[in-house]
Amino acid sequence: MASTEGLVPITRKFLASYYDKYPFPPLSDDVSRLCSEIRSIIPDLLKESPPSSESSLVDEAGCQPPRKVDENMWKNREQLEEILFLLEKSRWPRALQQPSTSDDSEIAIAFVSIHDKVQKTLKMLEAFQSKNSERVLNIVMTYLPQDFRATLILQQRERSERNKKAAVDALVSSGGTIREKYALLWQQQVDRRRQLAQLGSATGVYKTLVKYLVGVPEVLLDFVRQINDDDGPMEEQRHRYGPPLYSLTTMILLVRVFVLLSCRRFDAGLVKRHHITVLEQAVDVYSNEFIRFITFLRYCCFLDISLILFVLLVYCFRCRNNDDFKEISVAAGSSHEVLLSVESINSYIAWDFSLIQGKMSLDIGFSVEYINPSGQKTLILPYRRCESDQGNFCTVMTGDYKLVWDNSYSSFFKKVVRCKVDCIPPVVEPAESRSEVEG
Repeated sequence: MASTEGLVPITRKFLASYYDKYPFPPLSDDVSRLCSEIRSIIPDLLKESPPSSESSLVDEAGCQPPRKVDENMWKNREQLEEILFLLEKSRWPRALQQPSTSDDSEIAIAFVSIHDKVQKTLKMLEAFQSKNSERVLNIVMTYLPQDFRATLILQQRERSERNKKAAVDALVSSGGTIREKYALLWQQQVDRRRQLAQLGSATGVYKTLVKYLVGVPEVLLDFVRQINDDDGPMEEQRHRYGPPLYSLTTMILLVRVFVLLSCRRFDAGLVKRHHITVLEQAVDVYSNEFIRFITFLRYCCFLDISLILFVLLVYCFRCRNNDDFKEISVAAGSSHEVLLSVESINSYIAWDFSLIQGKMSLDIGFSVEYINPSGQKTLILPYRRCESDQGNFCTVMTGDYKLVWDNSYSSFFKKVVRCKVDCIPPVVEPAESRSEVEG
């Protein structure tokens, strides 16, 4: 079993000592200045045309941003996409689509410039989230045991993420709004959080998994169980880096309100050239500061919380005390069986074996069968004779699965088989009601 010597509780105090090495330089004063200017302009755009559908967005801009760092990242991404939607040329005011004055032409050029800066920032944020995930996975892959079980755990995670992406694609294809899309993306992140809590307390789907991953250090289980508590380990992260991110979240939401009202009030003559100048400055400052912020996070090893689960699973996986191949001796005229009990569908059964050869080249029969609760047998892998084999399959039924090494046809020679066999439980989203999840 892997040694746990030197492991210490991953507490808020422990993380504080780590984050002390990475102070974030304060945001530019222009962030608060421009937010104040936009707030002072919004009433002028509203007073002669009372808000209708804009009212909820204006109210939202006056509220505190979410506390969680990753939720703010998704919130910024949502607002950037909403702004790009508003700045599509087909949605411009009529006067800007075919400008007849020099002022209108300048504003049209400004809209193009704003669109390009927002698009650049969105791409940078998407790249940040993608590269962050890729970096963690590369680290994880370095430490994974190099056998079929590592492949299966990766396959399960990839399948889970593909299902999440398919759900988002289906929503968009059915006409879902940008807001609905990001609500789903955040809910998927919350589901990952629930998985962390379940792993830490060994409940839900992880009741089986923690039983499978024996030897898990208690300090790691405590960490995942408490990670998102109000005063848990990640609170230190929010304390250090939350305030500048909160300011940027508020700023981009104000920019979105400003863009929306500018488009809707332009033909009424309420939008002036100096308003657009303020908007250009705000987008420029936001883009520069937000890119600086996520660049800082990338270089201070600020890991995506959605992947902590996978990292810990890998650690636990390496703590198992049966990582080595086992040798089994199958006497002449006999067979050897391994019976695996499967409690959850979508579990993976896997094997990897080879005969230890002497002076003669020998083979052995191998087959896999399913036994239902009434004792009826179904052949999963047909009998065949071979020197070695490696394979796996995903179960579609619970019950017992029997792997058989057959040497009954041999009258003189025993066979020594070097093998690994595993039944890996599924890592899937829990089925509990979403209403039980704390945002």
